[in-house]
Amino acid sequence: MTSQEIRQQFLDFFKSKEHKIVQSAPVVPYDDPTLLFTNAGMNQFKDVFLGTGTREYKRAADTQKCIRVSGKHNDLEEVGHDTYHHTLFEMLGNWSFGDYYKSEAIEWAWELLTNVWKLPKERLWATVYRTDDEALELWKTKTDINPNHILKFDEKDNFWEMGETGPCGPCSEIHINLTDDLENPSYVNAGTPECIEIWNLVFIQYNRDEKGKLHELPAKHVDTGMGFERVCAVLQGKNSNYDTDVFMPLINKVSEISKIGYEKEEDKIPMRVISDHIRTLTFAIADGAVPSNDGRGYVLRRILRRASRYGRKLNLRDPFLFQLVDILVETMGSVFPEIVEKQDYVKRIIRAEEESFNKTLDRGIELFEKIVEEAKAKNSSTINGEDAFKLYDTFGFPVDLTNVMAREINFSVDEQRFNELMEQQKEQSRHATKDKFASVQFAINNLDNFIISENQTSSFVGYDSFKVQSKIIGLKKENETGLLLLNQTPFYVEAGGQIDDIGKIVISEQALPVIDVTKVNNKTIHIVDNQQDVLLDLGMNVLASVDEERRKDIMRNHSATHYMHSALRKVLGTHVQQAGSYVGPDHLRFDFTHYAKLSAEELKDIEALVNYELRRNTPLQHHRAIPFEEAKKMGALMFFGDKYGDFVNVVQFGDFSMEFCGGTHVKNSSEIGLFKIISESSISSGVRRIEAVTGAGVERFIQEQFVKLHHSEEKIHELIEIRKKLEKEISDFKLKENLSQLPKIIDNPKSFTDISLYIGKLSVSDMDELKSFGDELRNKMKSGVGLLASEIAGKVGLVCVISDNLIKEKSLSAGKIVGDVAKLLGGGGGGKPHLATAGAKDVSKISEALNQFEQIVSKYLN
Repeated sequence: MTSQEIRQQFLDFFKSKEHKIVQSAPVVPYDDPTLLFTNAGMNQFKDVFLGTGTREYKRAADTQKCIRVSGKHNDLEEVGHDTYHHTLFEMLGNWSFGDYYKSEAIEWAWELLTNVWKLPKERLWATVYRTDDEALELWKTKTDINPNHILKFDEKDNFWEMGETGPCGPCSEIHINLTDDLENPSYVNAGTPECIEIWNLVFIQYNRDEKGKLHELPAKHVDTGMGFERVCAVLQGKNSNYDTDVFMPLINKVSEISKIGYEKEEDKIPMRVISDHIRTLTFAIADGAVPSNDGRGYVLRRILRRASRYGRKLNLRDPFLFQLVDILVETMGSVFPEIVEKQDYVKRIIRAEEESFNKTLDRGIELFEKIVEEAKAKNSSTINGEDAFKLYDTFGFPVDLTNVMAREINFSVDEQRFNELMEQQKEQSRHATKDKFASVQFAINNLDNFIISENQTSSFVGYDSFKVQSKIIGLKKENETGLLLLNQTPFYVEAGGQIDDIGKIVISEQALPVIDVTKVNNKTIHIVDNQQDVLLDLGMNVLASVDEERRKDIMRNHSATHYMHSALRKVLGTHVQQAGSYVGPDHLRFDFTHYAKLSAEELKDIEALVNYELRRNTPLQHHRAIPFEEAKKMGALMFFGDKYGDFVNVVQFGDFSMEFCGGTHVKNSSEIGLFKIISESSISSGVRRIEAVTGAGVERFIQEQFVKLHHSEEKIHELIEIRKKLEKEISDFKLKENLSQLPKIIDNPKSFTDISLYIGKLSVSDMDELKSFGDELRNKMKSGVGLLASEIAGKVGLVCVISDNLIKEKSLSAGKIVGDVAKLLGGGGGGKPHLATAGAKDVSKISEALNQFEQIVSKYLN
């Protein structure tokens, strides 16, 4: 059977058992910020098991694409080196939500394996949890498995838990023994490729409380998962998952590109690693993840760089991974249409990442080899943490890639020291971002002598008010600074990219500037400048007032950030995710994941879409303190890594934008005014930054552009004048230099009757210069006729000059004479009697024309 047939037979089997066939969930679980990647088939049904959600069906089956590369489910180091571990795999699964239970699950599993797929019963083993006598008995009564092939194991192997608390239960695993020693139980759960688990049947029957005690669930569930690649290997009679038709098309393509056969083990391992990793990259990127330096993006970057380095073992130095995407689409696109839809996009991202890493990979490998040589010289086989950190920080080598390279030569890596250096770097980064009032912040954090009124609560009212009558319920004096806690405050404390409010607190008609605000135990502490030594005491009534115009500008920019985020996802694709932001009164800054520089057309489209939506006059829908699960069901945008409480705020502007957000916003989109992007840049590989302005910020930006334009115009005019001056100086210099050609002509006139003829060929750059020579010649010769010629830009330039006495005495005309000379050269010209110019095309006859000058002059003397 082909893998396509195996998958379809599984789904058809459970469809015949009245199961709803559901689509695979994305490998990027946007509705579950606790997970980097979907790592099990049950992830999309987690709410059902937790009792917070329901489905319209009681039975379901699917094939779920899963990624396991981090946490306790991390098979990365085994991938490619053994025959059955993968970073991405398909999990075939069937579920019962309070419907059937252990009996049907066990009976149907046996039916599919032995009746439909005809697996040899003598090779199959079942394991049950050590106290699950119910499952043990069902295996004996509902199947014809050899009773000696039913084994009990403890929690490590046969008890499933979602977390430290919550739904859990025993499980029953099915293993297949591929050895000739069919009756030996020691192979089961021994972690050997000769006896592998192919199906896990989980019976969710308990709920574990905070004390660790188990309670029976009122509704019991079934959650099963079968390793698709493993069962394909078994049914296709292969010793390795990689030898099945799931992987071989990819391996064959790698072999074709590298021109290396899939024969030697030293070549097989890199080919297996590459064929595995391209699957993870393709599915994750198609589902919206992108390589970056954080979270799931960094996992993808590690995997891609790992695959690139394995490519070096096959002498692949140019980008090649992106070429494998087409093969994967051909083999799996019919089951997972999302990779067909995103095919070109996935290839662009992978290729861009490859090109970026290739620039440093070879240099990193050179450094690694140098590090190894230095270690060997010290009789060490350990790469120290400093060197591992340098490889990471300078050349982008993830530590697991360094580990791979080290193990290949029987070296190890000091990961403890590496992690210490990583933490130091993070700490330095955190310190670098701390700016304001360090000593005051220290005092707040220590809270010594901070007096708080009993039974008082503090609330934030800044969503609706810019100022509020309030009361001091907490107090501390620090030199000329006061630290105040109010029972209600309109002051927003920096969070989610939005900066702190500033303003004033009025006490007894005296205004104390609020120079900073911070959170302590979720309470807003106001730091006021009290150089006036105003009396501060608990219970005093005060007026707390933020800088209203400043806050309004901040609100405009924050709401515009949401609009821009939505526009980016619509124009560039849903892979765009926020990677950081700054929302101040003067401008906004938004960092986001994207693989390439935005084109002028894309920036124009984003800006136009935002402004169009702003003009729609859309009111804000501010959903405050709603249950987290309710917000998820609304479809609010959320991302991995963000921490959410049980209750959250959702900011919604019509059908265009809806995000989790605790910041302050305008009441209507029209309040934002105009939106203008002022810059787009890269801040790291795979992360772009846009800076923009709104409202009054756009006015300031336009005014600044006019000022710059005016200054530019003045500068341009100044530069033009400077250029003219320089050109004249250069021209004068050249003329002075070229005038050195005249003395030969002046000192060697040709006598004709009683007239001196001055004839010569010069080298000049243009007619103006030749004319200047003519003026100079006329000034120098006391009496005579002069003719100067030059080749200028492939043509002939002529100038004729005549002294004043000959014009009077002989009635000679320079215009007539030069015109006749020009005719000899296929041209024409004329001018005044004393000086005239002419042009002609036939450069080859210049010397001939000069020789006939005497005859032409004689014609006018007669």
